[in-house]
Amino acid sequence: QVQLVESGGGLVQAGGSLRLSCATSPFPTEYYYAVAWFRQAPEKEREGLSCIRSPNSSTYYSDSAKERFTISRDDDMNTAYLQMNRLKPEDTAVYYCATSFYRAAQGAGAKCLREDEYDYWGQGTQVTVSS
Repeated sequence: QVQLVESGGGLVQAGGSLRLSCATSPFPTEYYYAVAWFRQAPEKEREGLSCIRSPNSSTYYSDSAKERFTISRDDDMNTAYLQMNRLKPEDTAVYYCATSFYRAAQGAGAKCLREDEYDYWGQGTQVTVSS
C-alpha cells in the first residue's frame, strides 16, 4: 500500500508563490509510475493540474497550470513537488497528489490528468490566495 502526504499549503497573497510537497512511501522499482497534482475548489469538480511520469520525468500541464506551475519529483527523497508562482485568488482550493503504477511506460499526455488513472491519493492540503 502506497501512502501519500501533502504539505506546504497555506495562506498567501495574490502574486505570491508556494511549493507543495507530496511525500510518498517508496515506489516499487519494478513498475513505472505517474504522479499527478489535482485541486478541488468549493462546489467545483476536481481538476487535474499536472503530472510527471517515469522513466524520463515527462510532464504535462493543464491550461490553468502551464506557465505558472512546475511539477517535479525527487526519487531519492520519495517526494513530488508542485511549485506554484504568481498565484491568483482563483487558485484557492484543496490540492491533492495522486499516483499509480504501470508495467509499461506511459506517455504524459492529457490522459495523465484523469482522476480515474490514479489508485492512490493523499488527503490534500489547503491553499488560500487572498486578493
